[in-house]
Amino acid sequence: MRLALLTHEPFHPPTGGGSAEARYLVEELRRRGHILHVFSPPGEGAEAVERELGIRWHRFTRWPMGRYTRLRTPKYLLYPGALARWVAATALATPFDGLIAQHAISSVAAARLKRRLKVPVILNFLDHLTGFMAAWPGWLMPKPLLRRLNRYEIGLPRRANADGVLTVSDPLAARFAAAGFPRERLCPINYGYDSAVFRFDPAAVAARADGPPVIVMHGSFDHHHLGPIAVDAMRRVHAARPAVRLRLIGKGTPALRAFLRQASAAGIRDAVEHREFVPYAEVARELARAQVGIVPYQETPGTHCAFVAKAVEYLGLGLPVVSTSLEAIRLYFRDEPLIRFAGFDGAGFGDAILGWLEEPAARRAALGPAAAERVAQELDWRVIARRAVDFVEATLGRAGAGRGGA
Repeated sequence: MRLALLTHEPFHPPTGGGSAEARYLVEELRRRGHILHVFSPPGEGAEAVERELGIRWHRFTRWPMGRYTRLRTPKYLLYPGALARWVAATALATPFDGLIAQHAISSVAAARLKRRLKVPVILNFLDHLTGFMAAWPGWLMPKPLLRRLNRYEIGLPRRANADGVLTVSDPLAARFAAAGFPRERLCPINYGYDSAVFRFDPAAVAARADGPPVIVMHGSFDHHHLGPIAVDAMRRVHAARPAVRLRLIGKGTPALRAFLRQASAAGIRDAVEHREFVPYAEVARELARAQVGIVPYQETPGTHCAFVAKAVEYLGLGLPVVSTSLEAIRLYFRDEPLIRFAGFDGAGFGDAILGWLEEPAARRAALGPAAAERVAQELDWRVIARRAVDFVEATLGRAGAGRGGA
């Protein structure tokens, strides 16, 4: 089949969030003989990527796109319309047998294209995008507008009459079903990691016992990542263990700068280190030096639906984890001893961090191999991509049969 994959993130290299998944889906689709056209903002090494993967990469250049670009929200709002027109124009010369949309933003475009091109559409929701906005300040996202956006996003698969929907978690699939989308057209696939990049290394585990304890977190640092929970937790940890350092790896976003100001006000700024964003392939080396990985997310509908990549990557390295009690990962990892869940309060989160630091290093190290092996077997990107493409092929096959084999 000739398929179009639509996304609002650069296809290569991955920039965080759900962008890492797209390449593995494309590789699996190509392995099965499908023809792929990728529509996305530009990235790096486009010609080499096209040759390596055997795809056509159509690159959007009308305006800059990206999670750190200026005026990001207005550009994201305008992108679906421009994307739909762009794909439709391409389809005049190169008809597609189906569309796959990554994330909610591209799903809006795919919904329009289903009606216009009359081809099957699969929506891949790697998060509940507007659900995260509950952590935004009220001046930035008024609550009445947020409620409308939440309803719009959760109702999108039903209104679009999507042929199939992939979701990042069971809780997100349940919300789409509750909004009226047929359960049999939903396929939760979770979120993965590359086990060859985030590889368990016994030597790195042994080295963690040396030097001052380090707590680590990496990511895009949006408002739901760093808030009162993280500040209060670090204040509690610092009071009990002044030598402990919190290392944050990622771009200096407004939310991160606000967190650093709050840390200064709390008298713990010297205990916080910030390292700028490093390429995806190099993150593992930075994480492997820490004693504990944290996921101090604020409670929002989006975070409860998220299958947090940080937690998977920490576990892949055999790194002890503390997370707030996010529904999706709490259900999945409820029997995993290397991850501990705290409530949505800084005191409890800080106590959970201290609990790990007080564990003997040998005890922490002993839990690492089993956790790393489990996520490698269940959540490696190649495993997830096979499951996703099985669903894509079955869905498009049924849709083709329903259209008389067209």
